[in-house]
Amino acid sequence: MIKYQKDTDNIVTLTLDMSGRTVNVMNHEIFEAFVPVIKHLQKEKQKGALKGVILTSAKKTFLSGGDLEYLYKADKAEEIFQFSERLKLFLRDLEHPGVPVVAALNGSALGAGFEVALACHHRIAVDRAQTKVGMPEVNLGIIPGGGGIIRLMWLLGLEKAYPVISEGYAYTPKEALAAGLIDELAADDKDMFQKAKDWLIKTKEGRRPWDRKECSIPGGNAKDPAVAARIRALAAQLASQSHNNFPAPQAVLDVLTEGSKVDFDTACRIESRYYTRLVRSKQCKNMIKAFWFDANAIKKGINRPKGFGKFRPRKVGVIGAGNMGSGIALACLENGLKVVLKDVSRLIAERGRNMVSDKLDQKINRGHLHPADKEKMLKNISTTEDSSDFEACDLVIEAVFENRMVKQKVTKEAEVFLDEYSLFGTNTVSIPITQLASGSIRPENYVGLHFFHPADEVPLVEIVKGKKTTDETVARAFDFVKAIKKTPIVVKDDWGFYAARVQNTFILEGITMIQEGYPAALIENLGKQAGMPRGSLQLADALSLPLVLKYEKQAAEHYGSKYIQHPAVSVLSKMIDELGRTGRTKKTGFYDYEGNGQKSLWKELTEHYPTQKGPFDHQEIIDRLLIVQVLEAAWCLQEGVLQTIEAANLGSIYGWGFPAFKGGVVQYMNEYDSYAEFVKKCRGLSEKYGQRFKVPSKVKELMK
Repeated sequence: MIKYQKDTDNIVTLTLDMSGRTVNVMNHEIFEAFVPVIKHLQKEKQKGALKGVILTSAKKTFLSGGDLEYLYKADKAEEIFQFSERLKLFLRDLEHPGVPVVAALNGSALGAGFEVALACHHRIAVDRAQTKVGMPEVNLGIIPGGGGIIRLMWLLGLEKAYPVISEGYAYTPKEALAAGLIDELAADDKDMFQKAKDWLIKTKEGRRPWDRKECSIPGGNAKDPAVAARIRALAAQLASQSHNNFPAPQAVLDVLTEGSKVDFDTACRIESRYYTRLVRSKQCKNMIKAFWFDANAIKKGINRPKGFGKFRPRKVGVIGAGNMGSGIALACLENGLKVVLKDVSRLIAERGRNMVSDKLDQKINRGHLHPADKEKMLKNISTTEDSSDFEACDLVIEAVFENRMVKQKVTKEAEVFLDEYSLFGTNTVSIPITQLASGSIRPENYVGLHFFHPADEVPLVEIVKGKKTTDETVARAFDFVKAIKKTPIVVKDDWGFYAARVQNTFILEGITMIQEGYPAALIENLGKQAGMPRGSLQLADALSLPLVLKYEKQAAEHYGSKYIQHPAVSVLSKMIDELGRTGRTKKTGFYDYEGNGQKSLWKELTEHYPTQKGPFDHQEIIDRLLIVQVLEAAWCLQEGVLQTIEAANLGSIYGWGFPAFKGGVVQYMNEYDSYAEFVKKCRGLSEKYGQRFKVPSKVKELMK
């Protein structure tokens, strides 16, 4: 568990090595293991036989965060509070052997793992691209619980500490050094240990700034009028961005504000109280469910067909060098794959390569990438206008214009040069995979790979199985998506697949409200207050109104005589056919678009769809916008469009921005106390607004 080694300079190296685990995890087990070690260090100090301590790891990472399974189940306030206080006591003991302690970070230190590093007097990290340090707890709806907020405030100052904690960003070693999170960089492990020893030999002081009377918080505390004014501005900015849907960032600001006015130990107790409240919150439980349990289930292959060996792609062909194609190429390059980028001419393909280069430059400027890594990646991408250059590719993905004939043409041109084991993926957003595969030489190897824009950033890929696509092809596509560090969900070849189909219900509901006389600005603002990244009308414009209508026409074709026309169809038809307003690309839709990128709601919209006088039930509008998505996702599960709750939840968050604090579309239902309560809510909406709020029978099973 903890290896103890002392050298002739009286420097002790403590090496964390939890048995039976690939990583060290901050939990009760490690607390208990440290108790006798700390006591021994204190005795060594009293005897004058201890110069300093180096804390490091035998694993590839330094120390991972806390026990999320425990936090997900924890509900008793006193128990959670005491857990946080025990963690703080452990870290205070680490600070108090009376000698300097160095955190030698040979790998990543995140969450509670980084809090341990903060409790050390000096931090040195090996400069490896894969190493990450920071406090990502807010991404799970919680805050650091071991005194990390207070320590960082004392090290950086209130204003500099706030974004580090509230944004939940994981820093590379170079970024961490620039931000003040670590003190030194090392070239390798040997250099790290030597620098740690050198620092310990020359350092006598073993007390932290918060334990020394002459020290104060850099930049002042919240009692200072200037700092107080800045805190108010940060609070206003946070409220405008999150609409108070995410309590964790606000709790960070509250802890910093209150904690800056009191002594260190009192400030830590304040942190424990906020930590306890957040752990018990619905937002925390929802986000842990989605981003930990659901994400891990998908990573472990819950949706992957069984019985097939792991596919390890090395070289990927991409057809189409536009925004989508270059984004796919970048995602592959960043994960060590070679890429052949093709377009109708080498000149156009080179433009795509230049787009990749520009994005890499942006990452370098932000400190996210070493210049040497950029050069290495660019050496792995070649451009072409000749399909024969795909000959050595394990997989080819087309990302060309959304036209069946064009897609089938480029597919045939490429497949001639691929062997019988190679995969062919299409990035279509609206054309059935089975229909496209009819033009394929090997339809059994043909699969939908639906990336989302921007492809290098959005973490989701829909794997769409056509009628002739084999399970082995799906399994290999799954492995490819994991190889580029994205979340794969397997969906049926049905209209709109999963993400576009459910997202369309949100768009159509907002458009329907226009017809009902609700003010457009109200619809848009309440959509964002509900937690959606964009309002229904803005999203309709971004996709294009003809595409929104196309999805609904596909629904009509799919359901045949059972189809009930959505009330939004008449609005879409009028906007497209009579008014010639088709969306953002034509700069005319529900919004008007200026040349400088500014937009505003179309002023003449009320002439065609007059608004009613209020008052309006804001909560009912929010309920409609969210529940219509939840029910459509349930229909997708009932109809076999996708197979698992985990895929439904993460697909909704990553795919179209369903509120993360709700935990996804299925987890949303659990906010209701019972199945009967949820059905009652939906029945009321159905009686007022139509059959689209009818509850599928699958919901009863899902809510168990």
